[in-house]
Amino acid sequence: MSQRKTGTATGARESGRPSRATSTTPALSTDVRVWKVNKVRSKKAPYQIRWTVAGKVKAASFPTVALAESRRSELWQAMRRGEAFDTETGLPESELRAAAAKASARPDPSWWDFVREYMASRWRTDAAKTREGLADSLATAALAMMGEGAKAPSLEEVRRAVRWAVVPAHRDEEAPRDLQAACSWLAARSLPLSALTEPKVLRDVHYRLSFKLDDTPAASETYKRRRRGFNTAMQYAIECGYLDANPLAGVKRPGGKSSDVVDPRVLVNQVQGAQLLTAVSYVGSIHRNRGRRLVAFFACQLYAAMRPAEAVGLRLQDCHLPEQGWGTLTLRETRPVSGKKWTDSGQRNDRRGLKAREINMDRPVPVPPILVAILREHVDEFGTAKDSRLFGNERGGVLGTSSYWRVWQEARPLALPPDKVSSPLGRRPYDLRHTCITNWLNAGVPVAEVARRAGNSPEVIHRRYEGCIDGHEELNNRKIEDAMGWSGRDSL
Repeated sequence: MSQRKTGTATGARESGRPSRATSTTPALSTDVRVWKVNKVRSKKAPYQIRWTVAGKVKAASFPTVALAESRRSELWQAMRRGEAFDTETGLPESELRAAAAKASARPDPSWWDFVREYMASRWRTDAAKTREGLADSLATAALAMMGEGAKAPSLEEVRRAVRWAVVPAHRDEEAPRDLQAACSWLAARSLPLSALTEPKVLRDVHYRLSFKLDDTPAASETYKRRRRGFNTAMQYAIECGYLDANPLAGVKRPGGKSSDVVDPRVLVNQVQGAQLLTAVSYVGSIHRNRGRRLVAFFACQLYAAMRPAEAVGLRLQDCHLPEQGWGTLTLRETRPVSGKKWTDSGQRNDRRGLKAREINMDRPVPVPPILVAILREHVDEFGTAKDSRLFGNERGGVLGTSSYWRVWQEARPLALPPDKVSSPLGRRPYDLRHTCITNWLNAGVPVAEVARRAGNSPEVIHRRYEGCIDGHEELNNRKIEDAMGWSGRDSL
């Protein structure tokens, strides 16, 4: 077949654009000629088309004549429309624009790929508890982003698969046998991140954050923690250019404003607190003194408002325990339980600074004589762990959450009447901290000082304990009368 010329650009003139390429603009020309399909000696692509742009010859080969004719038609139509062609690539301007748009198109990773990328970006700087909380939030949202199809994994399998996959150390590992099917499904079927802009998907995500797997409402604190984790992931998606805005912004949980105020029903009085500590000493008295080892641990929460993780990290050298009078506990670190896969050390307990404080900052807490005496007795009887921590488990290791929870659950029925055992009264060890803070407030200690000792902000103390302060109404009324000059007057 001869190489006959079949068409030229009308007028064969330049488009008026620069004839030489710059760093941002290609060299374009309307001086284009397209030739008919020609057959060449090639087994794989024997059909060739040729065309020239500003005198430069371009060529493309195809395995069939139909493909060659189709491509020739595309070039011919672009030439007839008066499009300019790139002198380097030989492509019409419309194809250049399409290629540029595709190259600059916003990436849209699947939820499965996105959560793994996001967790990898947070892993180096976050505490183990934060990592675990973020993983739970992302795994919960994955229930709404898992896609559809036959043989879908169960919701519980999806949660477990995501929680396993977001750990960076697992990226190059084969999934556990019981999670392989779920991981393969999610890798292939998870919805893209852009699906969050669809109302139906967004409603489903919000539902999953708000409810448990059995479709009962999640606790207020659980919902807020999940929502915070999801929001931080969306902020990362915006920074990376995956999304323009947080799709959940402005979406509120049904049922009104949630509250994190302390329930007064959980607070124990002075007698109940002492009875609970005594009951703790009875637990496991025949077997390695399980309870007696923890009396001082719970007392730190009841009389010094310490968080359990702060008490676990308390060392003897941080304690000033005089024979008489008040002492001081200088809190420096926490030892929260997170699980081996979330910590850098591979141990169940993480080692962190104090909550909501800069690294290496401490918090001195004055403690009353009763707690000083309890701590002195504890050190005399049980000594300390190898790293001088006051509280350890039966084997001398770091005290775990499950250890002191079991003791507490066994102690409550020993200390409380049957009708109180099933009530919220002192249901959690953390309720002892709430009791201590409430006692300080009711004693008239300024909110700022209570906040300093408890390791909270004054705003948090005001908000969470507003319903627990009692017995100050009459005193405050007298202060108002004195300020307004009504003192001694029965009526106006």
